[in-house]
Amino acid sequence: MALPAKKPDPDKNLLFAWQGMDRKGQRVKGETPGSDEASVRADLRRQGINPTKIRKTSKGLGGGKKKITSKDISVFSRQLATMMSAGVPLVQAFDIVGRGHDNPAMQDLILSVKNDIQSGTALTLALAKHPLQFDELFCNLVQAGEQAGVLDTMLDKIATYKEKTESIKGKIKKALFYPAAVIIVALVVTTVIMIFVIPQFKSLFDSFGADLPAFTLLVVGISDFMVEWWWLIGMALGGAGYAIAQAFKRSPKLREGLDRTMLKFPIIGPILHKAAIARFARTLATMFAAGVPLVEALTSVAGATGSVIYSEAILQMREQVATGQSLQLSMRQANLFPHLVIQMTAIGEEAGSLDDMLGKVADFYEEEVDNAVDALSSLLEPMIMVVIGGLVGSLVVAMYLPIFKMGAAV
Repeated sequence: MALPAKKPDPDKNLLFAWQGMDRKGQRVKGETPGSDEASVRADLRRQGINPTKIRKTSKGLGGGKKKITSKDISVFSRQLATMMSAGVPLVQAFDIVGRGHDNPAMQDLILSVKNDIQSGTALTLALAKHPLQFDELFCNLVQAGEQAGVLDTMLDKIATYKEKTESIKGKIKKALFYPAAVIIVALVVTTVIMIFVIPQFKSLFDSFGADLPAFTLLVVGISDFMVEWWWLIGMALGGAGYAIAQAFKRSPKLREGLDRTMLKFPIIGPILHKAAIARFARTLATMFAAGVPLVEALTSVAGATGSVIYSEAILQMREQVATGQSLQLSMRQANLFPHLVIQMTAIGEEAGSLDDMLGKVADFYEEEVDNAVDALSSLLEPMIMVVIGGLVGSLVVAMYLPIFKMGAAV
């Protein structure tokens, strides 16, 4: 009798092709990964795209193609800027950069844009067909370069901007990753001790037949629970993590609440504030220098800060600037920007050198983030050692207390 065919597990790394309309009403299309159509639709809407058609492609993400990262776009921007500065024609530059890229997915993207350009499509429109990789800010800067006839110079500015923002992002990840990694290692070590080491001591204590100290009984009780219910604990932690991730993805209020909490958090909060200000200043300086109108530039800047709180404040500033209010006054009313940033902006507005002043602000705060991350690492190292030492030391003391007690009785 033939056994029924086993149903394959649902693929969590599917690739979906989609078509839709962006904020400007232009048709865009692309491909994005996701677990199902609903999650892809929600992801596209968060990026300002109204999807009209979504379908699962026959190729998954596992076919040797890595996901395109922001670092890939940064490297591509620098390579293309170098090619253009050297006088290489645009189509040829795309061909050289595309065929030499290590990531097949990025290679396909670049060559797709090249084919559109070859067919007569403007570079801005060719890039805009891929909004998940080339956002509104990127396309606006390219459009400004094309219109002014300085595409090579503008690509160089884009490459510099991307490199700076990637550097800031890397520093923030460094600040958050180190303590998180050490805490995870500490939890793994503690779990191994509780499940495999403590039961051995318990067998030894049972053979003594003596009463155990309260602290030792507590640790043994926790160990017994973990040994018996480890699978339930694992499922509960995994389910909680998945539920939090889904809620965070689908709930703007939760993201805003977490963002607000992180900004108020000691030590980490000031770093996140400085990073958001650095991104704000760097993005606005780059766009304003490219000739993008201030109101239009603020729309793109809002999405580049990496903070929901700053993004909402900048959108409010945009509305105020659109009614004729000065940028520095709207920044003052936002209650998020330090006095130094407001004064530098005011000087830049009065002197007609806003891009230059914002560039200096960005340089200053990028260096501040760098110094703060280094200081945080130096501060956390001894604190983490104390926490891990206290945790493991407590378990050791709990296990040796009965032995010390019996030794004293003898």
